[in-house]
Amino acid sequence: MAKSHKYIFVIGGVMSGVGKGIATASIGKILSSRGLSVNLVKVDPYLNVDAGTMNPTEHGEVFVLDSGLETDQDMGNYERFLNRDLLADDYMTSGMIYKAVIDRERNLGYSGKCVEAVPHVRDEIVMRLKRSATLAQSDVTVVEIGGTLGDFSNALFIDAARVLHLQNPSDVIFIMVSYMPIPGTIGEMKTKPTQNAVRQLNAYGVQPDVLIARAAQPLDDRRKEKLSIQVNIPAERIISAPDVGSIYDVPINFERDHLSDILLKLLGKKGKPTDMNEWKKFAAHAHNGKESIKIAIVGKYFDTGDFVLSDAYLSVIEALKFSAFHQGLKPEIYWLNAKHYQDDPKKVEELKEYDGVLVPGGFGETGIEGKIAAIKFARENKIPYFGLCYGMQLMVVEYARNVLGLTGAHTTEIKKDAEHPVIDILPEQKEKLARKEYGGTMRLGAYACDLKEGTIARAAFGAARVSERHRHRYEVNPEYIEQLEKGGLVFSGTSPKDKRLMEIAELPKKVHPFMVGTQAHPELKARPLAPHPLFDAFIKEAAKRS
Repeated sequence: MAKSHKYIFVIGGVMSGVGKGIATASIGKILSSRGLSVNLVKVDPYLNVDAGTMNPTEHGEVFVLDSGLETDQDMGNYERFLNRDLLADDYMTSGMIYKAVIDRERNLGYSGKCVEAVPHVRDEIVMRLKRSATLAQSDVTVVEIGGTLGDFSNALFIDAARVLHLQNPSDVIFIMVSYMPIPGTIGEMKTKPTQNAVRQLNAYGVQPDVLIARAAQPLDDRRKEKLSIQVNIPAERIISAPDVGSIYDVPINFERDHLSDILLKLLGKKGKPTDMNEWKKFAAHAHNGKESIKIAIVGKYFDTGDFVLSDAYLSVIEALKFSAFHQGLKPEIYWLNAKHYQDDPKKVEELKEYDGVLVPGGFGETGIEGKIAAIKFARENKIPYFGLCYGMQLMVVEYARNVLGLTGAHTTEIKKDAEHPVIDILPEQKEKLARKEYGGTMRLGAYACDLKEGTIARAAFGAARVSERHRHRYEVNPEYIEQLEKGGLVFSGTSPKDKRLMEIAELPKKVHPFMVGTQAHPELKARPLAPHPLFDAFIKEAAKRS
């Protein structure tokens, strides 16, 4: 690693949920707009080795990289803001770190030494940060340290950042993202919690160079000056980050306070003039869509008390927005609980009110018959339908049952002894499940797919072969492919070598305007400035219905 490589550490103060992830993504965006090569690293302090075994209702969606690593949803924002694929080394958890250290110790990698959190675990973190910079071949690595300052679980990561700064003081800077509350009974913005947070960070041996002040309202000059004196940061390095209508406005707001100029000066780097014209045009669409389209997402993770957990399908929602914005449309997204259609079959008729229906990925039997009912209704009423992963598998089940007359059709994930197992487990997955090897063992990451001529998928992509990201254990049962095809279902995308895996299923245009399911997760590759072709095609047909 070249000594001149630069690091920016982003640390959160006062409370969780202040927007460190979006701040980190936005910092990457504004630096890349100045001509620098940037890689973004997410540090998650939990002991899970990856995000794949975590409950979406507690943690949000699992974002899968090309490498197949299952990561936190912040990695999705990183890729979307940077418009580039990130590497497996751009993500780490405490579980990964401890597992690597323990495995090395068991293999005598430490030559019999007493292995401790300091220095061995901390040094593993430093080594991985340096390795991510080397593999990314970037100018700057921006690292988000998850959790909140004061958490016991992220102390070693902050200490690793301190050590990097100690080794190369001119190459490392620290940014604190802190919250400025405005108590309703007082009506005045308070700076004391942030002052205390900075002092707490000082106790770790770290002084922030920049403060990003999150609040419901912009930070005024008076409070910037007050904070500057109290936290020992020049007033011009205190960045106001008020609530905005869209997360895609954040980098634009940062540049109003000249954040990229500040960072370049602190890093000793030169950059070209800011080029964010395309980004600004995109962000403007979030506010200026003329016509609305109503999209129903029929899922299972929507029954968390009084709240709708849209984070479980974050990438799906953003992919819909990107395609709608680029077509000058304003998407109205509705979250519909599949269990309602299961409990009250007549309720499915409400889908007539929507311009498009999407069934996203998921696992388990909760709401499954409700999803199948929604798919059947969309097919019979010619409502544009888009199925993702489980949404494609259930589309095949619905077609087998209600068109081919295979009344016992099901997926063996739910009914192991199904009369017609049209969806079955991948052969290589059977032994893994028998051994209860669940973590990181699915079909994960990027796989090539060949597209059949004259199909919706081929027309959308405009290419004969594409690569999409996957996360699943089950597939269309090869024993039923011929019967399904004879019955009118088209498998427009298949695995390249043996054509064994059915990657995309659809109905011909003459039968249905848009009935498409994909075994992959195309939402993971949708970007603000490069919407996904299949989402584009779905939105286009939904707009026609509108």
